[in-house]
Amino acid sequence: MNNKIKALVAIVVVAVAGLVVVQQRSGGDVTLTLATVNNGQMKDMESLKGEFEAANPGIKINFQVMEEGDLRSAVTSDVANKAGQYDIVTIGAYEVPQWGANGWLTDLTAGLSDDAYDVGDILPPVKDALSVDGKQYAVPFYGESSILMYNKEILDGAGVKMPNNPTWQQVAAAAKKVNNADHAGICLRGKPGWGDLFAPLTTVVQTFGGTWYDMDWNAKVNAPEFVQAVTFYKDLLASAGQKDPVSYSFNECLTALKTGKVAMWYDASVAASMLEADDSPVKGKMGYAHAPVVKTKESGWLWSWNLAVPANTQNKDAAVKFIKWATSKDYHQLVGSKLGWSLVPPGARTSTYSIPEYKEAAAAYAPITLEVMSAVNPKQPGVNPQPWVGIQYVAIPEFQDVGNQVAQLVADALAGRITVKEALDKGQVIAQAAGDAQKK
Repeated sequence: MNNKIKALVAIVVVAVAGLVVVQQRSGGDVTLTLATVNNGQMKDMESLKGEFEAANPGIKINFQVMEEGDLRSAVTSDVANKAGQYDIVTIGAYEVPQWGANGWLTDLTAGLSDDAYDVGDILPPVKDALSVDGKQYAVPFYGESSILMYNKEILDGAGVKMPNNPTWQQVAAAAKKVNNADHAGICLRGKPGWGDLFAPLTTVVQTFGGTWYDMDWNAKVNAPEFVQAVTFYKDLLASAGQKDPVSYSFNECLTALKTGKVAMWYDASVAASMLEADDSPVKGKMGYAHAPVVKTKESGWLWSWNLAVPANTQNKDAAVKFIKWATSKDYHQLVGSKLGWSLVPPGARTSTYSIPEYKEAAAAYAPITLEVMSAVNPKQPGVNPQPWVGIQYVAIPEFQDVGNQVAQLVADALAGRITVKEALDKGQVIAQAAGDAQKK
């Protein structure tokens, strides 16, 4: 091959390679890698991805499904280090505003502006949580608060009536009354992790009058109210909870309630859609109440699992196209018609609650979900004011590590390896180091 031919071949190769890159970046033949959490709603999205792929030839979606703690660790590392492993990430309301402000996420504001998507239909509290300075950095796949879920047949059989706005003392008394060899009285998360154990436990701390920090960023992890709340939580699990609580998070408690191994469960409101699904053995047998309280009027959390696009993805257009599809009104119709109306992702779009089929299928839990989501106060969820906005988390970068470390200590206390006081005294030191960083 002479030099002229070699040069011509080289030009063709470079041109073709450039064409492939252009095609990929414009949404052509690409495989998008989506990191997501291992729960029912996300598995439903994966089962329906073929609908998107059929309507968008050349775009394939590769789901990487992980447990909640593993997802947070993997995605945080990838996005912070700009490794580019993921084109789409599933992240919570805790991460979105911080990562958006850091420039780690794609600004979706312009991409969501078309009338067909109708960004104004997103529930305002959820949309606000995903925006920074008027720019939206993620779209909600579903939103949630936390509620008490209970098997009416079990409670009725024991002569227990659950009020719509119970106190934790009433819940504890009910749990102990129905607790027996056939089923535990209540299931509560005990698996270590700020998004596992401390999601419900932080709301318990707040309604008991405790908090992670005061307005001057002084840690309050071993303050009397925090200690009282964690002690109550531990004692309730010991007297009427599931065995081996440190191995239980969302999915384990969901299975236990579905299979009749527990009578009650306090957790994310999104679980109600799975309890009322057509294949659920407890469909129609469940009752739902506001999150239990002590000193506050409400104690539910406010959360959303969201889809975002890392700023450094090479497939931005295709990624945005997919997340718009997966969070659209049409997707909700698709889930309802294909999988069942009770499985439509809740707490994301206002229009969902006007769909006749959804209203009928979700009649048991949709109203209370909206009630609680509308009633909670992310600016001051507890008794005292706080220098951040958020309910079941502290909106500072250090909290992910602080929450995980303190959760491990509390899990050790739940397992009887150390006392609650020992756990929270050690947790106080960890939390204060992060608090001091906010004072600088």
